[in-house]
Amino acid sequence: MSEPVSPAEPATPPGTPFADLQSFVALPRLAGLALSPDGSRLVTTVAHLDRDRTAWRPALWEVDPAGEAPAHRLTRSGKGESAPAFTPEGDLLFVSARPDPEAAPDAPDAAALWSLPAGGGEAHVVRTRPGGIASPLVAREAGTLLVTSATLPGAVSGEDDAARRKARSEKKISAILHDGYPVRFWDHDLGPDEARLLAARPGEPWTDLTPAPGGALVDTSADIAPDGRTAVTGWNVSDGHGASRATVVAFDTTTGERRTLLDDPGHDFGTPRVSPDGRTVAAIRTRRSTPERAPRQTLVLVPLAGDGTDGGARGPADDWDRWPTALTWTPDSSALIVTADEQGCGPLFRVEVQTGAVTRLTGDHGAYTDPVVSPDGAYVFALRSAVDSPPAPVRLDAHTADQQPTLLPGPAEQPALPGTLTEVTATAEDGSPLRAWLVLPETDDPAPLLLWVHGGPLNSWNAWQWRWNPWLMAARGYAVLLPDPALSTGYGQDFVQRGWGAWGGPPYTDLMVLTNVTETLPEVDASRTAAMGGSFGGYMANWIAGHTDRFRAIVTHASLWALDQFGPTTDFADYWLIEMTPEMAAENSPHHHVDAITTPMLVIHGDKDYRVPIGEGLRLWWDLQSRVADPGKNPHRFLYFPDENHWVLTPQHAVLWYETVHAFLAHHVLGEPWRTPELLR
Repeated sequence: MSEPVSPAEPATPPGTPFADLQSFVALPRLAGLALSPDGSRLVTTVAHLDRDRTAWRPALWEVDPAGEAPAHRLTRSGKGESAPAFTPEGDLLFVSARPDPEAAPDAPDAAALWSLPAGGGEAHVVRTRPGGIASPLVAREAGTLLVTSATLPGAVSGEDDAARRKARSEKKISAILHDGYPVRFWDHDLGPDEARLLAARPGEPWTDLTPAPGGALVDTSADIAPDGRTAVTGWNVSDGHGASRATVVAFDTTTGERRTLLDDPGHDFGTPRVSPDGRTVAAIRTRRSTPERAPRQTLVLVPLAGDGTDGGARGPADDWDRWPTALTWTPDSSALIVTADEQGCGPLFRVEVQTGAVTRLTGDHGAYTDPVVSPDGAYVFALRSAVDSPPAPVRLDAHTADQQPTLLPGPAEQPALPGTLTEVTATAEDGSPLRAWLVLPETDDPAPLLLWVHGGPLNSWNAWQWRWNPWLMAARGYAVLLPDPALSTGYGQDFVQRGWGAWGGPPYTDLMVLTNVTETLPEVDASRTAAMGGSFGGYMANWIAGHTDRFRAIVTHASLWALDQFGPTTDFADYWLIEMTPEMAAENSPHHHVDAITTPMLVIHGDKDYRVPIGEGLRLWWDLQSRVADPGKNPHRFLYFPDENHWVLTPQHAVLWYETVHAFLAHHVLGEPWRTPELLR
């Protein structure tokens, strides 16, 4: 075990909000960054708890890029504001459903595009659509707007869309007619409207670039060239048999003419970004998996003027054994600033376009998101989080390797933590090196241990978690082990491959090896251990329950249980078909081992979860209950949320989630009497 990890800025205010769940959910939550064209203004979105403490409302805050002035709030409304973007003139655009005092009484209650003038004054509406506006982008030279807007399939204009929506509403129609796949996505039904791309030059009406997109724009991102003439976006193409592939296309923003830039049956493409010189598009290329071969993510470059047929695509760093997850260009178009997982961290990297040389810019244990580069190319601004630090704005030199970030005065102070963060290392059964984060509580006595398995499974414990927060458990005296077993990202392609299609194999044995090593530490009480996880982590919790009785309790959230049932019912069934054969699914399905389960289990599931459908939780609960002979001695519990999805998102439901988990663990791990949370009585 190494020495405790020090945060980038160790100074923290006295007191900790982690001992009180209401204080925890009230902590401000930062997301996203936008930088003005002259580099003088940096804006982020901060979610605040509303007056009733039942929802988080986003607002825009300005951060001083120089790090001298304190952050200050720009917007304030009951509906909230998000998605900031700057015009070439420096006006700040944002999306909000706040009331427009100049709107007609019967205007749709939809998110509009607002503008906050650079020279001061009141925010005002600049663009509307009946289905709302989302994801605004602005051409940095021409000022051309690019947005997405939900529009009913038959509508040919905004007015037509409004009339169709009114007709459905008056007749109370909620039915949706589908002619393809998918029909759901994560936590919402697809349809009846569909995402369309709209473009508009300053002072001109919208041009509908995608009048009949179908499902082409589900889960895609877009960008617009500096001169505003071309927009690029991810574009889903049906392959038949219910399957699809992700391509990248370009649109003429005046005529709507579409041409393909990246399309390969063996790969998916996404996150396209146009270079500042308007010549090149960078994107992330993902090799399509098979049951025998894991996916692989790399960077790819293609000329913006290409048509997808000339073979002009190239990878600037194909031999880099990391998976890029986000990217942005430097102003001179010579390099990409990229995020990627690495050894339990999420650093920023600089990738030279011509040579493919990769430089790790950050030398700490942080996880970085939303990078933006200053207009002179000297600095990178980003949000930095870590397992022990919520997101905060930072500044880095755009060229220096392994540097420490400069923390900018932000909208929220860093909360004091009820413990310390350290690492555990071990060696897998096949000789692979293993590591994990370990959160230790502030106590002199050996602490009960929680093994907490991450979701994904192509993921890593490296960033701050609002939903899966180990410090809430540390505040109650637990040590929390956060392992990265086989399939975790940031350890190389071979580390992913060793667990591919064998979820019950190396991922499971890696977890047990890391738990074994942790239980030998003097800070840990090996006689009081529990396991928990959500999504894939919930799958592993179920698998663990059927293969060992070493844990006193197991918490399984939004978990996969019967893989033969899960595959055809998840919202993304076509991907599952290329991940496991039926034989592999049967071999790795936890439900075949239900008769071996003796550990008390807390099952948690949301009815609106479409990625891991509620049928998984219901079948798991029945399989457990059908084996309980004496109802008076039932050790298991089922926490069911009728209106939550894969994540428990509303503040008081999140509080209730933790209260129930705490009660279950206190009963089975600490030996305390069972106490049903007050709001569940």
